[in-house]
Amino acid sequence: MNSKTRKLLLAGGAVLIAGSMLSTANANTTEVQAVSKVDLNKYLGTWHEIARKPLYFQNKCDYNVTAKYSLNENGNVKVDNSCYSADGKLNQSIGEAYVQNAPANSKLKVSFLPKAIRWLPVGRGDYWVLKIDDDYQTALVGSPNKKYLWVLSRTANPDQATVDEYLDYAKSIGFDLSDLIKTKHK
Repeated sequence: MNSKTRKLLLAGGAVLIAGSMLSTANANTTEVQAVSKVDLNKYLGTWHEIARKPLYFQNKCDYNVTAKYSLNENGNVKVDNSCYSADGKLNQSIGEAYVQNAPANSKLKVSFLPKAIRWLPVGRGDYWVLKIDDDYQTALVGSPNKKYLWVLSRTANPDQATVDEYLDYAKSIGFDLSDLIKTKHK
């Protein structure tokens, strides 16, 4: 191998390594991390959806979107989602959430498959608690692929500064909020 070929190979290798390092660095700066710990007993109860990214399974939801969480008989979390369509019809979906990182409890997988087949490890979505206040009044929940995102509150009309803080945090970790839907409450 002549010196010109060697130099080209070394230069090409350096470019590949640098590119690899840059893409890794950029990925790390926007990597989604769940909070370090969620007290499930404090998290249970009713949450009002304040904002979300568009989701096909919530297309019929127009207003008063809520999620009610309770422990079921097997220790998993029962998920009772409800909302009203534009014509006033109540829509409800019952599912189950499975903790993926006990005892931290901040990463869950949620399934809305029929109860008889929920044991199958398919059809489960990531539900990570990304930010939550100490009093469990406001939460940011999303997925590591940044496809799903919700701002949840214990009240239907939280302080706008708090909502903005949670949305700013979502932007800072790489969520695109250009298509954000702000939930109506009546």
